[in-house]
Amino acid sequence: MKRTFAALFIIISFSALGQEPVPQTYCNPLDIDYTYMVYNSSRNISYRSGADPAVIEFRGEYSMFVTRSFGYWHSTDLVNWQFIKPAQWFFEGSNAPTAFNYKDSVVYFAGDPAGYGSILYTDDPKSGKWTPTASITNNIQDSELFIDDDGKAYLYWGSSNVHPIRVKELNKNDRFLETGVQKELINLVEEEHGWERFGENNFHPTLKEGYMEGASMTKHDDKYYLQYAAPGTQFNVYADGVYIGETPLGPFTYMKNNPMSFKPGGFTNGAGHGVTVKQTNGQYWHFATMALASNSHWERRVCMFPTYFDDEGLMHSDTHYGDYPRFAPSHPTKAGQHNGWMLLSYKGKTTVSSSQMQIRKSTSTDDDYEISEMPLVRNREGEITSELLTDESPKSYWVAEANDDKQWVEIEMVNPGKIYAFQLNYHDHESGIYTRVDGLRHRFTIEVSEDGETWQTVVDRSNSWKDTPNAYIVLSHPVNGKFIRYNNIEVPGANLAMSEIRVFGLGLGEKPAQVKGFKVNRESDRRDATFSWNPVKGAQGYNIRWGIAPDKLYQSWLIYEDDELLMRNLDKNTTYYFTIEAFNENGISAQTEIIEIE
Repeated sequence: MKRTFAALFIIISFSALGQEPVPQTYCNPLDIDYTYMVYNSSRNISYRSGADPAVIEFRGEYSMFVTRSFGYWHSTDLVNWQFIKPAQWFFEGSNAPTAFNYKDSVVYFAGDPAGYGSILYTDDPKSGKWTPTASITNNIQDSELFIDDDGKAYLYWGSSNVHPIRVKELNKNDRFLETGVQKELINLVEEEHGWERFGENNFHPTLKEGYMEGASMTKHDDKYYLQYAAPGTQFNVYADGVYIGETPLGPFTYMKNNPMSFKPGGFTNGAGHGVTVKQTNGQYWHFATMALASNSHWERRVCMFPTYFDDEGLMHSDTHYGDYPRFAPSHPTKAGQHNGWMLLSYKGKTTVSSSQMQIRKSTSTDDDYEISEMPLVRNREGEITSELLTDESPKSYWVAEANDDKQWVEIEMVNPGKIYAFQLNYHDHESGIYTRVDGLRHRFTIEVSEDGETWQTVVDRSNSWKDTPNAYIVLSHPVNGKFIRYNNIEVPGANLAMSEIRVFGLGLGEKPAQVKGFKVNRESDRRDATFSWNPVKGAQGYNIRWGIAPDKLYQSWLIYEDDELLMRNLDKNTTYYFTIEAFNENGISAQTEIIEIE
């Protein structure tokens, strides 16, 4: 009885204090312990990466396979992931892996860096024990294994700026030997589809052909949705498109609302080379690759977006505010949607304990970066300042003089707010780690203050054994604050380096007014359009939404501060509908009247 009364008292006390329940959420890029890459280790380049995810549901639970990770992750809820180290695995980790759950009885897996290898299988992926088939199949680079309801098996593959996506039929009952059925399916048509053009923002000064890769197959309502990635994994416009067919071998028709997974703006960009998995409750999720591309063009992260099929059978993902907190898959009605928490830390005044260097990078071409080393700047109090930790760029970063418990970051936010969550994005600067390493840990505390004088510790991971390079931390209840202080204790690698400290919650002021003067001009090259609008007082940024119909505005592009945009990702012969909204730490404005552009 004492326990019952105590529990009741706690519940009543929290209610009396007005402590609202905090929903379960997640935030992109996903908070998992990404593996340091063997790839590029010969060049002494050390960085983590996660790309080309293959996710399957098996007996009510989930497994996620990621390029060159020396293992895979397991989850029961699609939010919390635990790494599994397999008993035997490919020497350099699997490259662009594929996996398939066949009738809830066995999991098949393939993906080797050399482009060939055995297909493995298991009936207990959590055990880490796999059995290889005796046969060898060639050309499995960027492959997708798909087994139809009739038991016929297909392998889709392709990674090229010249060659198409192909398919070959395999005999599942005879060691996955090829049956002789092989077919070319689809290729890029850059002259028609702007989003398939190579380069950052779909522009490159010399290369015109994008890369088609990352085939994936989803069967829904007896239709076959062949997904593919373009134009290049290192770019902000990396996306997944779809062709729809009546059979696994086609013929396939280009989906008119392409791309189906697209995130060109905001903090982390890209949503390509993914896979679509069906949750046990019937909700679809698209896992995809985001471009970090700072230490290497192949430095990437993994994201997850809810995915739907509309009344026309058109496949689309919800990437709106795609790197802001989103309701967890457990939410009964809004799973995966932006939960309304806004960014409180943007452009906050930041001071740091020390500074070995501060670097600003941006992707310019396939081979180069634009790199600037920022000068050391001190404020009137003599403290070292940094503009890079609140600029919403994962490529820019600060490096402390040491990796110890004397290092700290303090942020004075532009306005106070109710704080719900943090995202800490660490950066790999000369970490000196080149493979999967056990025992890595991030240890730190986070304090909050309303006045910069009195502080309370709201996060204590001083004794944590978690490895969290993109730590997403939700508070048990919100706290009011204007000042944030990160206190370092220990991080993996030789250096403490961070690209961004993001604070999420709700501001205490007014959301911005509706945008005025929104103009859209479709250029002579019909794949391009320019946008302009009048700046809105108090806005952090703007979100342009568009689609093929007023009720199908499936795409969006989030922009900070600017009041114009050049977009090169439209399909040449498609009529589009556009609207824009403003946002700040307090919320999102009403959308403008929808504009039709033929």
